[in-house]
Amino acid sequence: MSAYTAPLQDMHFVLNELAGLEQISALPGCEEATAETVTAVLHEAGKFSSGVLAPLNRPGDVAGCRWEDGDVKTPAGFVEAYQQFVEGGWNGLNFPCEFGGQGLPKLVASPVLEMVMSANLGFSLCPLLTGGAIEALLLRGTPEQKATYLHRMVEGSWTGTMNLTEPQAGSDLGLIRSKAVPAGDHYRIHGQKIFITHGEHDMAENIIHLVLARTPDAPEGVKGISLFVVPKFLVNPDGSLGARNDVRCVSIEHKLGIHASPTAVLSYGDREGAIGYLVGEENRGVEYMFVMMNEARYTVGLQGVAVSERAYQLARSYAADRVQSKDLADPRGPSVAIIHHPDVRRMLMTMRALAEATRAVAYVVGAAIDQAHLAPDEAARQEARAFVDYMIPIHKGWATEASIEVANLGIQVHGGMGFIEETGAAQYLRDARITTIYEGTTGIQANDLVGRKTAREGGSTARALIARMQATVDGIDPVDADMAIIRNALVRGIEDYTACVEWIVATYGSDIRAVHAGAVPFLKLAGIVCGGWQLARAADIATRRLAEAGSDRDFLSAKVITARFYAEHLMSRVAGLRQTVIHGATSTMALPVERF
Repeated sequence: MSAYTAPLQDMHFVLNELAGLEQISALPGCEEATAETVTAVLHEAGKFSSGVLAPLNRPGDVAGCRWEDGDVKTPAGFVEAYQQFVEGGWNGLNFPCEFGGQGLPKLVASPVLEMVMSANLGFSLCPLLTGGAIEALLLRGTPEQKATYLHRMVEGSWTGTMNLTEPQAGSDLGLIRSKAVPAGDHYRIHGQKIFITHGEHDMAENIIHLVLARTPDAPEGVKGISLFVVPKFLVNPDGSLGARNDVRCVSIEHKLGIHASPTAVLSYGDREGAIGYLVGEENRGVEYMFVMMNEARYTVGLQGVAVSERAYQLARSYAADRVQSKDLADPRGPSVAIIHHPDVRRMLMTMRALAEATRAVAYVVGAAIDQAHLAPDEAARQEARAFVDYMIPIHKGWATEASIEVANLGIQVHGGMGFIEETGAAQYLRDARITTIYEGTTGIQANDLVGRKTAREGGSTARALIARMQATVDGIDPVDADMAIIRNALVRGIEDYTACVEWIVATYGSDIRAVHAGAVPFLKLAGIVCGGWQLARAADIATRRLAEAGSDRDFLSAKVITARFYAEHLMSRVAGLRQTVIHGATSTMALPVERF
């Protein structure tokens, strides 16, 4: 199995040339994100990820987590690695200095997260959930709650969770039954939560659960759900840990992948009731939880990027070493490494192109998140916020779906050895498979995209995105042969995307089922086009830089070649998806239910 090497050169290119690191570092509070600082941070993150986390990935997958009478043991080495993670300050990278963080922008944290997740996805899920819990408490926590929990959570010595799902309540949160009974200055929580990532583990001294539950007089449905902070160990006034709260892990799930991340079933209130504290106002819990969910959805999209990169690296290494068959152009010559075979090249280029395209989209969205929070001008913040809200389902849905394709191709490159666990190729497909499900399935992301984000807005944000993509087209000089191909593919992709947007807006009110029948194909179409947009920008910049003395010609030429491959092999999918979106609903809905 090849070692993980952080793709630092591509990360720096995307950060600086596509995501606009210079502009982000000029935002209030981001002044420390200088080019020198970012280079140092990414270098150290790469060393930690490849040197500490990556060696634990395969053993962690094999060993998995153990549940023993309510306690959960993570695989060997994980406790020590997490302590190094905390001591290195990695958990607090983009959180406020006020609570012990480093105050760096989301844009800088994104490649760090990508590296951690590429190296060890199971390990990374713990800080991912903690980050979401921190965001919720930052937004709606009381001053007392912030003082009690945030310093330790930002530090990482305490971790966080999201407690939404119950046996009868998955995507439909209106079915939640967990109860929260007032008891003075706190509540007593009773109920069961399932699928709780890192709901119990041995890597941190306390776990801060954010739990959705109903108060006694709450209205039915999602309007009657409140959010509570429920620590595993109660916290004394001086900040020390007190008694164990009435919450326990009754089992962990046996899963297809992410074996090193415990997925817990938690029982609240088996005795007198778990002590919980209301976050914000009663009956607004779903609204607050979506703060965590949006943060988590962005990060899960980064998981897609991370798995794609790791699967690509493993397949590339194997293909360069595996000698099998003659070169087609030299049938009398010696056998060659399979990387010389055209079909293997096609698979590797598909993997490479998708990894680079999803990374570019992810970092551009990350920069927009910073703009939405920190831009001095209110109009600029609103514009960025609209872009982020629109792009989150595309980023999450498309990047994770792409990671399954990439990981699957990685197995195919390995041939029969890809089906053998020892090579490690299968793990990336197994791990990738959950990314399209948790934090909202691809179908949920797509329904959000076509319904709330496109139709109900009358297509306004979608048209703003089209205008940005068109500006890129207008700025490309098609004199260069490669750029002409890349530009033309983007032009066609924008046309197909525009046609789908206008059809959705026109059809939603009269035939909502038809629109939603094509929701996932539309999300994939939007993702492919956005990826083509960013790679076209990258190729245009690279082409211009190639004319400069002292440029890294190998790297820049590879950017152009990858963008051209994407234009010819992946943008070509868009026209077919357009047909499916606009004309595919009749056959989707025609078969009677009883005939399935």
